[in-house]
Amino acid sequence: MEKIRVAVVGVGNCASSLVQGIHHYAGRSRADAVGIAHWEIGGRRPADLEVVAAFDVDARKVGRDLSEAIFAAPNCTQQFAPDVPKLGVPVRMGRLLDGISPHMADHPEHRSFRRSGIGEADAREVVRVLRESGSQIVVNYLPVGSEQATHFYAECALEAGCGFVNCIPVFLASDPAWAERFVAAGLPIVGDDIKAQLGATITHRTLTDLFRRRGVELERTYQLNTGGNTDFLNMLNRDRLASKKESKTEAVQSVAAERLADEDIHVGPSDYVAWQNDQKVCFLRMEGKLFGDVPMNLELRLSVEDSPNSAGVAIDAIRCCRVAMERGHAGPVAAASAAFMKHPPEQLPDDEAYRRLEAEIAG
Repeated sequence: MEKIRVAVVGVGNCASSLVQGIHHYAGRSRADAVGIAHWEIGGRRPADLEVVAAFDVDARKVGRDLSEAIFAAPNCTQQFAPDVPKLGVPVRMGRLLDGISPHMADHPEHRSFRRSGIGEADAREVVRVLRESGSQIVVNYLPVGSEQATHFYAECALEAGCGFVNCIPVFLASDPAWAERFVAAGLPIVGDDIKAQLGATITHRTLTDLFRRRGVELERTYQLNTGGNTDFLNMLNRDRLASKKESKTEAVQSVAAERLADEDIHVGPSDYVAWQNDQKVCFLRMEGKLFGDVPMNLELRLSVEDSPNSAGVAIDAIRCCRVAMERGHAGPVAAASAAFMKHPPEQLPDDEAYRRLEAEIAG
């Protein structure tokens, strides 16, 4: 089958892991595909994705071939496929808007944003690139809090006739007004805010659901996360965190037996630790009561490489979005969004989302 032609918005650590992953799994068999949940979706394997367009605003990436830009500063994720060949895909200058928090300039250059001297692209230019590259799916990897920039690229995707996979907590698929725009355009969208393969939120959800199923009363809980990538550096600006905290908190609340009071639940980023690089550490605590009102508590520490942890999920989300497009689906792709995203249009328990996803994949 023809490859899925993907445009990436934001050439950061997550985009790096996605591009590396496409190359890493090329030529492998199902038996050798460690870390892949679905070897085939709609007849396409992980290596059947092709990134044909990329946008960024950092001077160290704009103008370079994508194969080089994914390893340029301030990216710091693990290089598990360092021999990505030249792709012939130049990173284009995008549109800044609110994509970069002003405080990023206060940190060392190798960690922070370097402004490009190239003029920013307007919507007409972005749409032209999407069309001329034959892009079918746009993947949004902008920093948390980039609401204006996300809306800009979503508008461009609609104009260019592309499906959309929204990996960040700016609400599109879960916003009825935006969802209706994709319905009207006859285009699919998977969103919002990607869940990692085995990350803090999916683990927290699973344990919360376990409490419910086993009759344990959950009284209070927190999830604290630290990391050293630019995502955590960006989130030091607490003004950009409102949608992120809402997305992560609702993902946990939606599977609890009873919703916790706001003062009894804290889910969200905690702090930036530069030397952790792309290593994310989650500290999770849950307090509750067992039979006879006997108290209990659970503490867990989870350490993962943050960006590869989301790339395998993104590969599945992209393939599901393309299959939905081929089947003529318009608007939010319900099962894929519930299975892959923290803030989908409809929150489902993970086992139910998985069952619906398998049925959706099977057609």
